[in-house]
Amino acid sequence: MQHADHVALLRPGVANPGGMWAEFGAGTGAFTLALAELLGPAGTLYAVDRDAGALREGARLVAARTPGLTFVPVTADFTRPLPNRLPPLDGLLMANALHFVADRHKEAVVRLLKGYLKPGGVFVLVEYNVDQGNLWVPHPLTFATWQALAARAGFAQTRLLGLRPSRFLREFFSAASA
Repeated sequence: MQHADHVALLRPGVANPGGMWAEFGAGTGAFTLALAELLGPAGTLYAVDRDAGALREGARLVAARTPGLTFVPVTADFTRPLPNRLPPLDGLLMANALHFVADRHKEAVVRLLKGYLKPGGVFVLVEYNVDQGNLWVPHPLTFATWQALAARAGFAQTRLLGLRPSRFLREFFSAASA
């Protein structure tokens, strides 16, 4: 996928520029760059990942492409409560990261992340649209599986935002849960 595909998958879930957002499992930032572009210079973006080096690279790329955006790297494991509490978020993004969480733990992790959202906040998910993984993508989930999981975790509605083909595992989907 190209940057334009990342932006297209996220755009319908990011209602307005600005706001307080976090990306969980940010890595070096392919989707971070797309989210930063959509938030623009009025936004604040917390990038959470266990890899401090990846966050440094993401910070460098975001600063070069979206000057003015407040970018806050947080080195932490998103499956556990964060050591420094985030402010209430307008939205959160998890792109190609939930598939690293075992199915039996997914609901607890989603509930934990939902707790960072302010009322009316949105959880945007990007994942491979398959329920069976491999060594590199061990626990993916289809949109239908995400809908059921999001409902169990307390989200009232989930909508499909977009689909993009994947050379690796069929296709990606993006969804917004609120």
